[in-house]
Amino acid sequence: MKLVTRAQLGWPASAAPSQTTAKGVKVHYEGTAVSVRLLTDHNACITEWKAIRASHLANKQENYSDVAYNYAACPHGYLLEGRGLRRRTGANGNQALNAAHYAIVGLVGSSGLTEPTDAMLSAIRDGIDLLRKNGAGAEIRGHRDGYATACPGGPLYAWVQKGAPRPTTAPTTTPPKEDDVALSDADIKRVADAVVDRLLSKDAFDAPRDAADYSPDPKSPQHYWTGRSVFNDLVTRVRRIDATLTKKES
Repeated sequence: MKLVTRAQLGWPASAAPSQTTAKGVKVHYEGTAVSVRLLTDHNACITEWKAIRASHLANKQENYSDVAYNYAACPHGYLLEGRGLRRRTGANGNQALNAAHYAIVGLVGSSGLTEPTDAMLSAIRDGIDLLRKNGAGAEIRGHRDGYATACPGGPLYAWVQKGAPRPTTAPTTTPPKEDDVALSDADIKRVADAVVDRLLSKDAFDAPRDAADYSPDPKSPQHYWTGRSVFNDLVTRVRRIDATLTKKES
């Protein structure tokens, strides 16, 4: 199991209510467009997971105490800690449903990245097994079981209906680093497009929880705020493009 803990994510202990037992686990997906960039950039998976938590904490209507899920699973086979063990989920639809099952979300969506990799399915199974060792019962369900929703999407739900079997080809390597891959002209265009997508992404312009961590964009009439982490990500990508172009010209 490749576990990324809350401490590694820079998060404090979860404020979600304690819950020591449940009938089992429900599987979820994001239900929105998810970038295929997650397939080749594990840092994008971490950014996605942090953005989900930030959006949940900013949701005043639902009044989440933390990211809604106990765990997330990424395409590279990492299990990302959310509320963690023995915490009531906030993802299943209402208090009765939340008390019945813990929740794991696969980082796939309704468009873009829609098909879970075998590594992701293995990570979801890792999460299910971990939760079972810590109070979860044997049930494995989809979010749509008991709640009117399309979640967890067709591909994940079909897997759940089969009993959520662990893939026979478990991942053996860590995700490649973009720095280790020679970029073609098509690759350079893809990275440049990713910069634009990142700049226009929702989490780039969400209202900050801590103004000290953000810088105002004076050119925006809406007075959007853009996180330093977003700029750092963009700068890294632009420098990579520049370095590759310099090598091509020499």
